[in-house]
Amino acid sequence: MKHRIGLRLSCIALALALPLAGVAGPREDQLARLASAARASDPAFAGFSAARGKTLHTQVFAGGKADTPACTSCHGTDTRAGGRSPSGKAIEAMALSASPSRYTDPAKVEKWFRRNCNEVLGRECTALEKGDWLTFMFGQ
Repeated sequence: MKHRIGLRLSCIALALALPLAGVAGPREDQLARLASAARASDPAFAGFSAARGKTLHTQVFAGGKADTPACTSCHGTDTRAGGRSPSGKAIEAMALSASPSRYTDPAKVEKWFRRNCNEVLGRECTALEKGDWLTFMFGQ
């Protein structure tokens, strides 16, 4: 009898936990969409890389605006600290650990990618670049 009750409780616990295992939040949804786009561009896509994201964040580019040749021009090298725009506007820290409410609005994330990638790189970022950069920031 005890075995039967324990088995029932285990089944109930498993049934309650399974739906939660498949629930993804807005950040995971964004990465999933970017992964699909990256895979469509390159069938050999094997996942996002925080190391590539860090390189993208710190690399100096020649294609964008002269006063913003790198993400670090405004956001700084410490992702857990705030930054400043060229006009002097304060920018909240980019690291998820320092700004836990960041990256939950996909439209806002895309708006800033579009604006910042054009200013820094002189073009829109690819899905791979966006996913790598977000992966880097989520781990910070």
